[in-house]
Amino acid sequence: MCGRARCTMRADGFARACHLGNRPLRHINMDRYQPSYNVAPGFSLPVVHRDGEKENGVAVQCMKWGLIPSFANKNDKIDHFKMFNARAESIQEKASFRRLIPNKRCLVCVEGFYEWKKDGTKKQPYYIHFSDGSPLVLAALFDSWKSSSQDVMFTFTIITTSSSTSLEWLHDRMPVILGNQESIHCWFNDGMPSLQLLKPYEGKNLAWYPVTPAMGKVSFDGPDCIREVTSSHVKPISQFFSKKEDAAEVKNRGDVCMVTTGKNESSKERKCRDEEEDQSGYSSTRKKSRYDPNNKQ
Repeated sequence: MCGRARCTMRADGFARACHLGNRPLRHINMDRYQPSYNVAPGFSLPVVHRDGEKENGVAVQCMKWGLIPSFANKNDKIDHFKMFNARAESIQEKASFRRLIPNKRCLVCVEGFYEWKKDGTKKQPYYIHFSDGSPLVLAALFDSWKSSSQDVMFTFTIITTSSSTSLEWLHDRMPVILGNQESIHCWFNDGMPSLQLLKPYEGKNLAWYPVTPAMGKVSFDGPDCIREVTSSHVKPISQFFSKKEDAAEVKNRGDVCMVTTGKNESSKERKCRDEEEDQSGYSSTRKKSRYDPNNKQ
């Protein structure tokens, strides 16, 4: 799945990241874009799609992450967590997605995304990105929905596929990364694309590292979200020796010690951290709400 991402790019960088050249460009509702290191469903992000008002044109439009189909009931309560991802294997089978493939394909650009590794009851987040810092261009679909008050909302969903061989240890799903100009243009341009594009990204330039569990709370934002942390739970090797052995004798065998994350935490601090690992969510005012980043879509 893909349920958290970093998007801190400048507003004028999205079309450039998609290698769309000098095609006519129009920006729509970009005043709603708020760069964030901790983007979740319900946030507004710039989406790149074909501009129906200009021949060969490109639109960069701010939309809410989490698809609301155009046929949804006008009086339904909005829930952006229901369809923030679309499985590549079934998008041709589900009406919510199948009807969007011909004319409502789009591109979402982020600097990286987050995934959680389960370790018993613990969940360690990792930040996945390109090693050179360039943006990831993700395949997506968008739609528009009109409420009972006639307000029109544009929303999108990110397409996911099975994990690459290098990320299988972390999670069984990943977003579809369009890793070169050819695949980007094939998904973006007119006509029906080959759905073989929607496959795991196996490029060697994909990198990852563990980050603070605090970013599990959507209210936690800023550069600390992507700061690398130590995730080892290995105990000092000295603990494998008998307690009766002289400390000096242990030292002579070599001062080998690995850091144990959180070993100096108080029980209260540990409890707070554990609670943060399991909490996240979103509202327009950034209030707390429940969100499990390991929920598969």
